[in-house]
Amino acid sequence: MTRAALVVAALAIVAAGCARPAGPAGPARPGAKVPATPSDRARVQMGTASWYGDVHQGKKTASGEVYDMAKLTAAHRTLPLGTRVRVTNVANGRSVVVRINDRGPFVDDRIIDVSRAAARALGAIGAGLFTVRVEVLADAATESPPAAAPR
Repeated sequence: MTRAALVVAALAIVAAGCARPAGPAGPARPGAKVPATPSDRARVQMGTASWYGDVHQGKKTASGEVYDMAKLTAAHRTLPLGTRVRVTNVANGRSVVVRINDRGPFVDDRIIDVSRAAARALGAIGAGLFTVRVEVLADAATESPPAAAPR
């Protein structure tokens, strides 16, 4: 390699190290993938939700528990398993608290999949897709472990 090529390569490396990391210029668009950083987990998300029921009933979730469509649970791509969130149906103002126990949704324009019980509480059973506000209430990573049962 010539000396000139070495100088150009060194300058390129230095310039890359000085560059600012890429990031959104404004608020994330609805349905955008959310990074799993502590500051991002604390924010409120707006976007499209869906619900899942019969097809997944009895199957293992990402947390290892068996999916029960009668429980208030949800799937989220990045929030830690065990995180509790308040999901509000923007169309009717109804809300419900769910626990993240699975991964998904695997469709880019959706931010959360809620259980059938959660969809019923949100008044969204017939809708299939609905606009929601998702607010993190308790991140599983920041909660204290449960107290030991008395002996």
